Amino acid sequence: MKVVAVGGGHGTAVSLRALRRISNDVTGVVSVADDGGSTGRLRAMLNVAAVGDLRICLSALADSENPLARSFEHRFSVGELDGHAVGNLLLVGLIDATGNLEESVCAAAQVMGVTGTIIPASSEGVVLVASTGEGKTRGQTVVAQSSSIRNISVEPRNAAAPIAAVEAIENADLILIGPGSLYTSVLAACVVPGIAQALAGTTARKVYVANLHPELPETAGYTLQDHVDALERHAIRPDEVLVDVNCEFATQPCSLPLIVADVAGKSGMVHDVQKLAQAVNA
Repeated sequence: MKVVAVGGGHGTAVSLRALRRISNDVTGVVSVADDGGSTGRLRAMLNVAAVGDLRICLSALADSENPLARSFEHRFSVGELDGHAVGNLLLVGLIDATGNLEESVCAAAQVMGVTGTIIPASSEGVVLVASTGEGKTRGQTVVAQSSSIRNISVEPRNAAAPIAAVEAIENADLILIGPGSLYTSVLAACVVPGIAQALAGTTARKVYVANLHPELPETAGYTLQDHVDALERHAIRPDEVLVDVNCEFATQPCSLPLIVADVAGKSGMVHDVQKLAQAVNA
């Protein structure tokens, strides 16, 4: 079975770990729109694509015994390196040396013993643009502070999706969309034109993994149907929605078929990898 996770950051990393438990053919299609923290500083200095979400997803599928993989998430705490993750620095170094984002991610994956494939959602860095109740805003960090987002897109508007990402979606049997910040993580990957078209045309079973809690202020007050409506405004139409049995979404009406299952971890803040794997493979 060929499986794909689309999104970014820690939510997609959890989906990737879950999918690896049910398949040996796993691909992550990951947003490169981030502009905060270490990633934002590196983008500003070097004019490179956002690498933070790629780093997190590479770590999710890496060999835990690999020395580089074990240090990939280490963050420096002194001097000019303060706050930078080892993985971010390695990835931007590879991009600077090769001039190619996809090749750089592949090179990092090889030396980390990654089982599966991580592909950026676009072949170059993109800027997230949102239409909100207050007007247009640009940049993921700024967009995430709005509670009145209507639509998002990326600049450049003709940003190309890697052929490998499009083919992975087209050939998939199962695609997990999310979990993660609806607009600034999940849709940030999905709205890249080639990715959106591939998601619309694929015959794969598409499951939207709903968050366990609201992302504040981004989706403050959102019902489950509000999440589905936001996806559909961007031409993303899942076949099913997976919600945790103890989440408020589990009792809310939805226009799409629901999978209601115990998928939360012990803390109730993040999805449990094994439970998620079982729920989507039932």
